[in-house]
Amino acid sequence: MISVYDSEWRFGGYAFAMASTIRKSRARSSAKAASSGSTGPIVGRSPRQIAWLRFKRNRVGVISAGISIGVILLSLLAPIVTRILRVDPNTLHLNILDETGIPKLAHGGIGIHHPLGLIPGTGRDLLAQLLYGSRISFMVAIISTFLALFIGLVLGIVSGYYRGRVDAVISRTIDFLLSFPSFFMIVALSTPMVARIEQTGLAKGNTARIVFLIFFLSFFGWPYFARLIRAQTLSLRERDFVTAAQAMGAKSSRIVFKELLPNLWAPVIVFVSLSLPGYLAAESVYSYLGLGIQPPASTWGILLSNATRFVTTMPQFFEIVAGSLVLVVLAFNLTGDAIRDALDPRNDR
Repeated sequence: MISVYDSEWRFGGYAFAMASTIRKSRARSSAKAASSGSTGPIVGRSPRQIAWLRFKRNRVGVISAGISIGVILLSLLAPIVTRILRVDPNTLHLNILDETGIPKLAHGGIGIHHPLGLIPGTGRDLLAQLLYGSRISFMVAIISTFLALFIGLVLGIVSGYYRGRVDAVISRTIDFLLSFPSFFMIVALSTPMVARIEQTGLAKGNTARIVFLIFFLSFFGWPYFARLIRAQTLSLRERDFVTAAQAMGAKSSRIVFKELLPNLWAPVIVFVSLSLPGYLAAESVYSYLGLGIQPPASTWGILLSNATRFVTTMPQFFEIVAGSLVLVVLAFNLTGDAIRDALDPRNDR
């Protein structure tokens, strides 16, 4: 039979062992904190800082973002870059071509004077043509992206915030537009719509084709973003800060601009980063099919179309053009994925 004295002695021994364990654990924690140098107070971080730290930890995303920014800068500064490299997009080097139009120099003319070689058939510098061609491609992609962003953002907020009949009309319109095969609609309407734009005197030639592409790419692009913004707005509308603003008598315009819009910047950034490469590839596809920009102007789609004619006699021409397009689109897509992961609060990699 265990006496009270024995039980008290055992309890005291257990307490002493527990206290010793806690002291050792605290000592190890203090030593670890001292070795790591984190002896200062805990500093709070804003959601923007947390997203930036997550993005910096993604090495693939950082490298892709660097490539994307570099390509955009090269496109914007194409006249300066070509002047520094002493290459010209319009100069013909017919004396270097043979009777079949292939450059006589080794490796398609790749060298110090022509870093990426010459274009067969015309003898123009390929690097200069890629830089100047990217300006048109990026212009179509950027304008289409921001037009679709603006329309989708406005209609998505209106639909999600006001609900009721307004939501029903906008939602049914979105469903109606999403039922159209956008690719085949653009192919079918290309010729008559470009002719109609030229008849109105709004634009002529390639400018009319650019207007057509921008209009239809953004027209068929905004419903996807509007549906996303509508879902986000419906969720935010029931949050406490929106309810408090409504209870205090805030106007709808103030709630939209001060409460809803600041909380929608994450999907906006993701949409821009993922839509831009899609529109860039779409412009190249339509130009490749002869529905977009036409020669003598240059885009990546036109260069790719020309490269397919020399894929057997001069494969490096096709490889450089196709590889450049794939690299840029892939870099933008990886950047968009990295931004999406960084803005996701559930992702704590």
